[in-house]
Amino acid sequence: MEKVIINGKDLDINSIYHVAYNNAKVELCSESLKKVEASREYIFKIVKSEVPTYGINTGFGALSNKFIDKEDLAQLQINLIRSHCTGVGRYFDRETTRAIMLLRANCLSSGFSGVNPNAIQLLLDFLNHNVTPLVPRKGSVGASGDLAPLSHIALTLIGEGKVIVDGTVMEASSALEKIGKKPLQLGPKDGLALINGTAVMTAMASLAIYESQKLMKMADIISCTTLDGIKGSSKPFNKLISTLKPHEGQIACANNVNLLLEGSEILVSHDDCGKVQDPYSLRCIPQVHGACRQTVRHAKEVCDTEINAVTDNPLVFLDEQVVVSGGNFHGQAIAFAMDYLAMGISEIGNMSERRIEKMMNPTFSDLPAFLVENSGLNSGLMIAHVTAAALASENKGLCHPASTDSIPTSTDKEDHVSMGVTAGRKLLEVTKNVQTILAIELLCATQAFEFQRPLKSSPAIEAVYDLVRKLVPPIKEDRVFHDDILNVQNLIKKGKVLKVVEDIIGELQ
Repeated sequence: MEKVIINGKDLDINSIYHVAYNNAKVELCSESLKKVEASREYIFKIVKSEVPTYGINTGFGALSNKFIDKEDLAQLQINLIRSHCTGVGRYFDRETTRAIMLLRANCLSSGFSGVNPNAIQLLLDFLNHNVTPLVPRKGSVGASGDLAPLSHIALTLIGEGKVIVDGTVMEASSALEKIGKKPLQLGPKDGLALINGTAVMTAMASLAIYESQKLMKMADIISCTTLDGIKGSSKPFNKLISTLKPHEGQIACANNVNLLLEGSEILVSHDDCGKVQDPYSLRCIPQVHGACRQTVRHAKEVCDTEINAVTDNPLVFLDEQVVVSGGNFHGQAIAFAMDYLAMGISEIGNMSERRIEKMMNPTFSDLPAFLVENSGLNSGLMIAHVTAAALASENKGLCHPASTDSIPTSTDKEDHVSMGVTAGRKLLEVTKNVQTILAIELLCATQAFEFQRPLKSSPAIEAVYDLVRKLVPPIKEDRVFHDDILNVQNLIKKGKVLKVVEDIIGELQ
């Protein structure tokens, strides 16, 4: 994907990801530009009429009853941006900030905000020239827009604050000069339009959902690797079972598992063994992974709507010749979705950690303790499991929903908020933790294969084994496993594990 054209209507999660991570160029649709220009003209019409209209010639929030004289309107917007730059904590990473800028530009391109077209274009110039504002992650309550973080971005557009260009931190004014652009001159409503919306929380949701879709497939792949690594049964994945509980996620997962295991010599080798039933973390993979998949599906439905929603306030309706104040800046829908998704992703990690434990335990696995010969002298993967347990436990705390909390601000004018950015930060942390847990499970499962040889798994799973072995040799004795975990995690993160599988069996559901 080399170019994304925004019009406020059909931006999607894949495009956001490619702009954020792969530096796809962005352009404003010519038809959208006409709408933006017409909306801007209507703002000037209101200014000329001197009719008090929120956000255009009044103060903000609890100060909305203060009328601002025409000659002070530009300063009003500058003061708004400066005063709202109150973010604290670590900065968002480059990719998240790029996603935020894209979403804000997309919202403004709908033509309902009355913003200066130059504001949209400068956001796109920053994206296309790799200029990334430094944006603190904490300070938004998820209503009245993501005010603090968006203000830090808006600040750089007017030539203040700091940015990163090609890895170097510099003043925004220097970056503007470097790319041959001038600072944005704010006019009526410009500042408010730039900061009043759900772009931050929606950016976090978009990137988390993109990763979550891959993690769901990875969970199926890795669980099948474990299943063969400890000679688990495939009978619970009989398609007849899911016909009696036909959740879409469960059916998709069962189909994946059956496809992944097709042709496994290991499965055939223990058809008549004495084991009756596997533990739930193996036997109930379709039921649990399937339910987790449905949290992704729901979150995506909500996010797809929010991505192309107009979340500014007030809104300019040209056909009706009216400006209306409302509450589209409130992030409750996306906050709920992110909290729900965090629970689904976390549960993938919980299941994975339990399967790791089964591989560590010789009483169940019939393999050497901690998957290493001469255990006692060697500890093997004992503490790799402990790391997975630590991350799974941490996720349980992170899954406490942020969206069920609210705290009134602005002298109780803004008396209910969504905490959407808090939900987003927790969701992204859960996603990273689960990616690591799955990497540890894959490290363990490929080691379990060493004790099943000369039997082989299915072609797809053997391809995964071969891929891992290019970076991680079999464990003969104790070594530093930190690097092994990182190497396997990178294979997952970069999509290499998924690719080798889908190259053999086609796209997983």
